[in-house]
Amino acid sequence: MKVIAIAAVTAGGKTTTVKEIIRRLPNAQSLYFDAYRFEGEVDDFYQWVQDGADYNVWNLTPLEKDIIKIKEEGKCDFLILDYPFAYCNAQIEKYIDVAVFIDTPLDIALARRILRDMGNASGDEIRSDLRGYLEYARVAYVQMLKDILPSSDHVIDGTKSVEAIVEEIIDIGKP
Repeated sequence: MKVIAIAAVTAGGKTTTVKEIIRRLPNAQSLYFDAYRFEGEVDDFYQWVQDGADYNVWNLTPLEKDIIKIKEEGKCDFLILDYPFAYCNAQIEKYIDVAVFIDTPLDIALARRILRDMGNASGDEIRSDLRGYLEYARVAYVQMLKDILPSSDHVIDGTKSVEAIVEEIIDIGKP
């Protein structure tokens, strides 16, 4: 079984891509980072970056257990991880065969996040969110570009269509 980790900044296309890969790849399973609660989760990303951006502060044991279970069951050819850290978390890196980073420009990711998460928000709420992004959250996005992108095996242009991104990843996963 081949484990393919798909990374990107928040709203960079990870989940959409993984769901489409699963739809198209026979005999594949997926796990989604956001479906878990982890000990050591970071609440203040600005401070996390200021403290050195240690991806190992997350205790990813629940995800690790599910990866091990799927590998032991041996019922699929591919395990696709919607997982933001590529090889930067020591607990999970040993399970990854291929790490792919979807390099989505930050303005596109921000626009997607606002459209996805703030559809019913007022103008004041959106402006407040944008201030928070500029003052606190953006540094974590930039940190991912410094750490996760270069640690990945493959980098895909996040401005491509979902179909093109999925095709590229499926080609990467072929033996």
